[in-house]
Amino acid sequence: MWVCGNGATATLARRAQLPSTTIKLMDIDFAHTLCAPLESPRLRLEPLSHTHAEAAFEPLQNDSLYEWISMNKPSSVESLREDWRRLATRMSPDGTRAWPNWAVLCRDTGALIGEVDAEVNADRVAINFGYYFFEDYWGEGYATEAVQVAAEHLLACGVHRLVATVTVGNIASARVLEKAQFTFSRIIPDNDTLRGVLVDDEEYIRVK
Repeated sequence: MWVCGNGATATLARRAQLPSTTIKLMDIDFAHTLCAPLESPRLRLEPLSHTHAEAAFEPLQNDSLYEWISMNKPSSVESLREDWRRLATRMSPDGTRAWPNWAVLCRDTGALIGEVDAEVNADRVAINFGYYFFEDYWGEGYATEAVQVAAEHLLACGVHRLVATVTVGNIASARVLEKAQFTFSRIIPDNDTLRGVLVDDEEYIRVK
């Protein structure tokens, strides 16, 4: 299984409020530059929008997707559409973070196969880089290909550090990160919750 971080849907719930004396605002033009359309030999990464919701809804109901990822199933196509419409602003509501999020599609069929996302702060650190891919497309190398092209794009844009976490035991996702030139950094105890249970995460870093 290839899942990492909390996914785009969960991103809306992670809005850290900084003290007013330390707030750094994200440049809106830079935020939109981060979410440019991307391509790889087999894949097309489109800026995620509400128009992708209908194709994503059914595969997002698959229980196997949530074995390693702390993301809630969307309750309806409309609720997913609204969540992704908010993400399409590419900015957190407080203006401190950029939200580059991509829908990943096969170039040959146009099928939506997964999602890659990041949360970038004003210091140009991707403090949360994540992804998930639908079960029908596991084992084909798509996750590594998409993660590689997204990571290289962010670094080329001036993001100088990418941070990703995977639950301890999620060997497949850890291998994806390693193949995409991320390096294991540390174990973070009780960093996430899966099905109501605290779990440890492995942190992986890629730097420019």
